[in-house]
Amino acid sequence: MFRHQGKTRTFIHNLRIASLLSFVAGIVNVAGYFSVQRLTTNVTGHFAFFVDEVFKLNFWQGLVYFLYIFFFFLGSFVSSFLVETMSRKDDHYIYSVPASIECLILFIIGFWGQNLIIKNPDIITFSLLFAMGLQNSLVTTISSASVRTTHLTGLFTDLGIELSQLFFYKAKEQKLKLISSIKLRLTIIGFFFIGGIVGGVLYSKLGLYSLVFAAITLVVGLIYDNIKFKLILLRRKLKSH
Repeated sequence: MFRHQGKTRTFIHNLRIASLLSFVAGIVNVAGYFSVQRLTTNVTGHFAFFVDEVFKLNFWQGLVYFLYIFFFFLGSFVSSFLVETMSRKDDHYIYSVPASIECLILFIIGFWGQNLIIKNPDIITFSLLFAMGLQNSLVTTISSASVRTTHLTGLFTDLGIELSQLFFYKAKEQKLKLISSIKLRLTIIGFFFIGGIVGGVLYSKLGLYSLVFAAITLVVGLIYDNIKFKLILLRRKLKSH
């Protein structure tokens, strides 16, 4: 699900990566909000707060909101930069690197973030927004912009459009394509919601250690993908002999 791109990528690949990453994003969203009362998977709200603080002439608080936006952007930039750089050298693990960095950030904040909640809560927000920027850019690149997993605004917009189109598109091929797209969006929304519930339950018991569970989930997904890819290569090798 992390390796296939372009013509070799199928609906099932998108469905798997959407399920995994939206579940992780749901946990991060809830754990981040409960810990520091900030949105940590998207920047739409932060932009509104940034403008509001600037108009109030609260430039320092405005700068903080700007940095929230910047760190999400920076995560997206770093992810794309790493993918493009590594694709020119060794394309076997290009998508694993940004995902591994995301795992590392979640592990660090999960284990040591509790100490930052009172003293430096913005560091938690910066880190999680950077991680979600990494994730959103990564999945957008892999799926050719078919999948986005860190926020739901665009998803509900697309879902509304596609559901309305079902009333007008009568050709079988068009209808099947629409139904597949609707299934994908419902999967992302559903797993984001499930991740949010799991994140809420875990946070109530474990605090920011709930992010460690999100990181482990992502690591398991990466290991599964790596093993499956090696098995496919082995089968091809055996067939060629």
